[in-house]
Amino acid sequence: PYKGGIRFHPSVYSGIIKFLGFEQVFKNSLTTLPMGGGKGGADFDPKGKTDAEIMNFCQSFMTELQRHIGPDIDVPAGDIGVGGKEIGYMYGQYRRIRGAFENGVLTGKSLESGGSLVRPEATGYGAVFFLDSMLKHDGESMKGKTIVTSGYGNVSWGVCKKVAQLGGKVVTMSGSKGYVHDANGINTDEKFEFML
Repeated sequence: PYKGGIRFHPSVYSGIIKFLGFEQVFKNSLTTLPMGGGKGGADFDPKGKTDAEIMNFCQSFMTELQRHIGPDIDVPAGDIGVGGKEIGYMYGQYRRIRGAFENGVLTGKSLESGGSLVRPEATGYGAVFFLDSMLKHDGESMKGKTIVTSGYGNVSWGVCKKVAQLGGKVVTMSGSKGYVHDANGINTDEKFEFML
């Protein structure tokens, strides 16, 4: 099967989707699992939309997408603008249309929809485990390391949590509205909650 994310953002157009899909092929090849890369999306901007508008768009999107995906064909996940809520709307529509409970058709679902407990943090945790493994290879550890991260989506959030657990310190995070720098580290629950 193919694996990649669905992006809802005003900057989406066919060229960026083709590039991201191409890039996903290389990302997925690093797993050594037998899967290709894919990407999808729309120039729909969920910011400022009501839950009903987002749900309607997601259901319409899935009505068209469902004939091209499946657990053994293409397995989309969330990306920018597509989180657990949007995946849930799409998964519900997929199940209504197909009349089947195919849990492996989308990843990034909520626990209630058959998703994974650690899904929101998984990619960030994986990045830190990879970094920690490289450090250990050189006889070092994450303890005492200072880390800079870009963004504050699920990936950066997971990076911050895992770096803190392993004794490191994240000092910057950024988003579409600016950035935060704290030389003491953005490693406390209070700071995480403030950023959310």
